[in-house]
Amino acid sequence: MLRQQDVGHRIVVRRIVGIREGRPLFSDALGELVELSETHLTLATAQGRLRVPVAEVHRAKRVPPTRRPTAAAVVELELAADEAWPAAVRGRLGDWLLRAADGWTGRANSALPVGDPDRPLPAALDAVERWYADLGQPALVNTPLPLAAPVGAELDARGWGSGPPVLVQTVPLAGLPPAAAGSPPVELATAPSDDWLAVVAGRKGGLPDAARHVLTAVGQVRFAHVYADGALVAIGRGTVTGSGRWLGLSLIEVRPEARRQGLAGRVIRALADWGATTGASRAFLQVEQRNTPAVALYRALGFTTHHTYLTRTAPH
Repeated sequence: MLRQQDVGHRIVVRRIVGIREGRPLFSDALGELVELSETHLTLATAQGRLRVPVAEVHRAKRVPPTRRPTAAAVVELELAADEAWPAAVRGRLGDWLLRAADGWTGRANSALPVGDPDRPLPAALDAVERWYADLGQPALVNTPLPLAAPVGAELDARGWGSGPPVLVQTVPLAGLPPAAAGSPPVELATAPSDDWLAVVAGRKGGLPDAARHVLTAVGQVRFAHVYADGALVAIGRGTVTGSGRWLGLSLIEVRPEARRQGLAGRVIRALADWGATTGASRAFLQVEQRNTPAVALYRALGFTTHHTYLTRTAPH
């Protein structure tokens, strides 16, 4: 049978769904195990979440992970994520994207090497370094893996450093669990309040003008606010990009005194409900692998890792 170590992994479950002529009838389910208790197990399947009583489980086991996403799928999601976090200053190097936003966040201040840079790889990286030098900023390159592994190998040879691995995680909107009942409500606005911006400034170490562009210069965007006793205790941001398919979730933050009350899940659910009304069908987010509390939360909500990326930093 399954153990807690199997949570977060892909499993197959054969369960008893009935009896016919004295013999049990079985049904199989395949998905990621997101919760395991003494009485139930919960899977995130392609059709949505499935909660199965342990008493109905005939057999269950871990199976190998699903195949890696195609290169086209990684490019599609990376471009949707770029659209959801738009840098104020942008350039192109063939298909590669060059982005800058006064140094506010690595995502908005890094090259995205997807597609053909229209020149040999060493020359492309030389051009990236010149572009950032002209702006007076350190050169950063985000390398989606395994798609940009050749870029990563060239950066290794040049002595570039690396930030912590970042998980790009996705879930079908239909697979998200319903929000827990309770108060206070989640309020969605088309613009961030001053209190909302203050929380982000505290988390990100400031809020230059370019940051406001990153946060607001998206056609479809909502800012989640949760107030308790007049104080803002939780926030979140949702965008719809990628030809309307992808709901991007970012800046999900709960004040320390309000944690462990389900507020982060309720913010995500509220943004997901809004995204669904626009026609989005899947959600994505980006989280550092070492942020284990956040990774555990997103796993419980059904998110799985689509691919990873590293932010590479030029040597001084």
